[in-house]
Amino acid sequence: MLKIAFIHPDLGIGGAERLVVDAALGLQDFGHEVDIYTSHHDPNHCFEETKDGRLKVHNVVPPFPRAINGKFHILLAHLRQLHLTTYLLSPGAPRYDVFFVDQLSTCIPLLRSIGHARVVFYCHFPDKLLANGEFIEDPVVRAERNLLKGGLLKRIYRYPMDWLEEFTTRQADVILANSKFTGRVFKDHFPSIQQIPEVVYPGINIAAYEATEDSITDSDVAAILSDQPTLISLNRFEKKKNVALAVEAFARIRTQEPSASNLRLVLGGGYDPRLEDNMLTLYSLIDLVSKKHTLTYNVITPSSSPKAVKIPPLNTTPENPVVLFLLNFTTAQRTALLTSPSTIGLLYTPANEHFGIVPVEGMLCGVPVLACDSGGPVESIVDKPADERTGWLRAPDPEIWTEALREIVGMGYEERVQMRVRAKKRARELFGMEAMARGIEDALKEAVSMEKVRSRLMFWLLVTLGIVGLVLALMWV
Repeated sequence: MLKIAFIHPDLGIGGAERLVVDAALGLQDFGHEVDIYTSHHDPNHCFEETKDGRLKVHNVVPPFPRAINGKFHILLAHLRQLHLTTYLLSPGAPRYDVFFVDQLSTCIPLLRSIGHARVVFYCHFPDKLLANGEFIEDPVVRAERNLLKGGLLKRIYRYPMDWLEEFTTRQADVILANSKFTGRVFKDHFPSIQQIPEVVYPGINIAAYEATEDSITDSDVAAILSDQPTLISLNRFEKKKNVALAVEAFARIRTQEPSASNLRLVLGGGYDPRLEDNMLTLYSLIDLVSKKHTLTYNVITPSSSPKAVKIPPLNTTPENPVVLFLLNFTTAQRTALLTSPSTIGLLYTPANEHFGIVPVEGMLCGVPVLACDSGGPVESIVDKPADERTGWLRAPDPEIWTEALREIVGMGYEERVQMRVRAKKRARELFGMEAMARGIEDALKEAVSMEKVRSRLMFWLLVTLGIVGLVLALMWV
C-alpha cells in the first residue's frame, strides 16, 4: 500500500476538483493512505467530502494573493505552489511514496530532486493554450485571456511561463491526460516531451447519484423540484461555459414547439463572489432571460450557503419561474435534478471542453444529453447510429440546438427507456470511479517502481531562486 500526497492549487468546486476528490476516495478504498494539499480550501465553497472527514485536507495558506489589480494570475499561481512545495519539503513534514500533481507542474522537479519521490502529473489541458485563448480556459488561469492582449509585452510575459510549464512537466515520471483529445493537443504543443500521455478518464462515484431517504425531506431539494418537464444545465457561472447557448435554444423551443410551452430550465453551477467573471456571467444570463426573452426567473442558493454569497437585487418570480438559477448546488440537489422523472434532458454548452464530467453524470442517471460536437464529449457520448445513441453532439449554434431539442422533447416512452439503458451501461463501464482510481493507481505504482531519484539539490535550489527572481521581476514590468 502507498502513502500518497495530492497537490491541487484551489480545492473549490469544479471538474478538476471533482476528479481529485473522487480519485482520492477511490485510492483510499483500495487501502492506500491519501493526503490532499492545497493553497485554498473554503469550507463554504467546496465538495462535501473535503470537509466531512472522509478526506484529509491540508490547507496551506500562502502569503501571496490570487491576483494584483486583476492581473498576474498565473505568476502568482506559480508562487503559491512554490510556497506549498516549501511546506511539503520542510523538516518534519510527512514523507510520501509518491506525489499526484495536477493543473500546475511548477513543483515537480523540486518534489523529485529534493523530496526524493516520484511524481505523477495529470494534465487537464496545457496552460500555454488556455492563456492564449486557443482553447477553453482552466480555472487556474481563467483571467489570463484578457491580460496584456497582443504585442511584445504579452510575449515577454508569456514566454517564461510557457517555457516553465513545458520544462517542469517534462520532469514528471508518469504523465496522464483526461482524454484522447487532451493527449493529442499535449503532444502537438509540447514537442520536447517524449512521453505519450496515458489516458485516464475522470470517473464518477456511482453511489453519489442515488437518492437517499433524507433527500426526500430535504427542503433544499424540495425547492428545486417540479412536476413540469425540465431541462437542466450544470456548469460554473463563467463566460467560457457558454450557458447562453442553452438559454437561447430553450427560449426558441418553447415558442416554436407547442408541446414544449410548459418546459422549464434549471441553470445550476458553482458561483464564487470573489470572481468578477462569475458575477458578470450571472448578470448577463439574467438579462438574457428576463429582458431579451421576457421569461420569469428566480435565483436561489442552498440554505447551507454562506451569507457572503452575493445575489444581485433582482425582480425575481419565486413561484414557478420558467428559469431557475441555482447557485452552488448541493450533492443532494444535483442528484435530485439528474434522477427526477421530470428531467427530460441535460444541456452541456462548453465547446472544446477537455473532458467534461457533466455529460457522463447525465448518462449515468439515464438523462438524454445534448453537448457540443468537440473536445471530450465526442469521446463520452455516442450520437449515431440511432440504436446505439446515448446523446446528441451538435455545433454550438442556437438554431441547430433547437432542432436537437425538438428531437429530445418528442422522444417516445420506449425510445427514452432504451436510451436510458444504453447510457447507463456506457457510463458505468467506461467512467466509473473505480475504473479511474484503478488507472491512477497503476500510474502511481509504475512511478514508485522506478529506480531511486538522484539528488540534484543545489541545482534545483538555484533554479528555484532564478524562477522566483524572474517572477518577481516580471510582476514589475
